[in-house]
Amino acid sequence: MTEEPFFSLFAHLVIGLARFIRPDEIAFSGVNSTLPMLACLLARQCYNFSFTYLNVAGGVDPEPAHAPLSSSDPILTQGSCSIFANEDFYDLCCRGGMDICFLGAAQVDGKGNTNLSCIGDWHAPKVRLPGGGGAPVMLPTARRAVGWRTEHSPRTLVERLDFTTAAGGLHGLVTPYAVFEKTDGCLALKHWNPAVSPEEIRRRTGFAFDAPQATPSPKPDQRELSALRRLDPEGVFAAGSGIRLWSEEKT
Repeated sequence: MTEEPFFSLFAHLVIGLARFIRPDEIAFSGVNSTLPMLACLLARQCYNFSFTYLNVAGGVDPEPAHAPLSSSDPILTQGSCSIFANEDFYDLCCRGGMDICFLGAAQVDGKGNTNLSCIGDWHAPKVRLPGGGGAPVMLPTARRAVGWRTEHSPRTLVERLDFTTAAGGLHGLVTPYAVFEKTDGCLALKHWNPAVSPEEIRRRTGFAFDAPQATPSPKPDQRELSALRRLDPEGVFAAGSGIRLWSEEKT
């Protein structure tokens, strides 16, 4: 694999997610969440603090031989100190014991609510989506929920959701181009990928947002980039992530 350029879109998303994890926290990555899985594995490899990593495969602080293509792969239990059942994740969340969970969505609004149910009218949708899974439980009950989108456009980051699947509001949101964090009940721009400008972020975001202290995303250090290369030595995850260059996004 060739040397990763300064903050590629893929690296910006994975490292941006990893940087939300704090010392001594319990972090969770769920089903169909390969990029958050990579973020958690990266954080365990290169950050100088400990945290507990739970995954939807049931692993607790696993040490997999390699990063699997599926975030539900049983290899994510390899080296695990115990096994968690799915209902235990939700129970832990509802008891206030989940510090941070990573959640995907088809649409996100400016307050951090999410849609994973349908595009268009519920009774005659343009697209029927797979549904919320654990999101309706975890979004309002986890201490912090951080969302992610591989596409940053007005059709995914919207002023108004077509359907509210999970309410309560994301604490943060990471895309290939931006990092948002909740301020005064709404998502505010915290960082932008230096490959683009704040003005481009505004044009590609369907909801209005504040950016009082936004800065370019801090440059990834060598530990972060080295860990990402170890996790994706052949670039398989980067190529399959669905991240497109800005000009190729459909709006």
